[in-house]
Amino acid sequence: MGVRDALVKAAEAELDLVEVAPTSVPPVCRIIDYGKYKYEQQKKGRGSHRRASDIKGMRLSPKIGEHDFQVKARHVYEFLKDGNKVRASVWFRGREMAYPRAGEQLLKRLADIVTDVGLVERPPLMEGRNMIMILTPKKG
Repeated sequence: MGVRDALVKAAEAELDLVEVAPTSVPPVCRIIDYGKYKYEQQKKGRGSHRRASDIKGMRLSPKIGEHDFQVKARHVYEFLKDGNKVRASVWFRGREMAYPRAGEQLLKRLADIVTDVGLVERPPLMEGRNMIMILTPKKG
C-alpha cells in the first residue's frame, strides 16, 4: 500500500501511522494509537527494575538435627551460588528463648559453611522470637 493511502486510512480511523521496521524493503508501517503504545512500553519498563536481587529464606530451629542442618546449608549454598540473598532465621519456642547463644552458634556455623560463596551482610540479631542473619553472594 502506498504511503498516501496508508495516511488516509490512519486519518479515517483517527490513529497514527507508525514505521515499525524502517530498514526492511519496503519499510513496514502499522496503524496504531501511538500514545497508547508509548504508555504500554513505559509500563513494561517500570516493573523490570523492582526486583534487583531475590531474597530467599531459610528457617532453622535450635534443636535441628545434623543431617537436616547439612541439607539446609546446602540449599543456602546453592541460593548464594545462584546470586540470591539469603535471610537465615532461627525461631525459638518456649524455653528455647532462654538460650539465644545456641541460635547464634548455629547461624555462625552456617556462615562458615557458605563462606566461599557468600558474605554476612547483617550479623545474627534477635527480632522477637527469631534470630535473623542476612547473607549476600560474593561478587565475581
